[in-house]
Amino acid sequence: MDYLWTPWRYAYVSGTEKTTGCVFCEAPKEKDDAKCLIVHRGQHCFVILNAYPYTPGHVMIVPYTHLDELQKLSAAAASEMMELSQRMESVLRKLYRPDGINLGMNIGKAAGAGIAGHIHMHVLPRWVADANFVSVVGETRVLPETLEVTWGKLREGWGSERIARNHSLH
Repeated sequence: MDYLWTPWRYAYVSGTEKTTGCVFCEAPKEKDDAKCLIVHRGQHCFVILNAYPYTPGHVMIVPYTHLDELQKLSAAAASEMMELSQRMESVLRKLYRPDGINLGMNIGKAAGAGIAGHIHMHVLPRWVADANFVSVVGETRVLPETLEVTWGKLREGWGSERIARNHSLH
């Protein structure tokens, strides 16, 4: 029998991870983007890696404003959230070549939100049959790269995407 070890995830799945305040409100206060896993900081929203990803490249688009419902989000922030989601889709397609992309929100605990008090948009690459028996039966995910490697790839890809978009506008 093979054993898979993911000690970094245990505190989350066991419910023993204790945080004070909102992780999405605290992350932007950190100056070191690599440390807090922020890929990009926008005017109204930021892009951050999911610390407990379903797949490599799983990010979230998060408004700076602490809101528990999408309907409370300003039009400017909602527009930027969608623009950042579109841009991240492009980056993920180039870097990971997925078969598809999941884009979605879980608003409220009953809807599956892990952080119910602060809305956020999930953007994650998917591949045919990526939910194998380990994920389904063993409730464990196998990721081929560390969060630091994923952050580096996405940060570099984000910069390349910005340059490509600027060239296409001229």
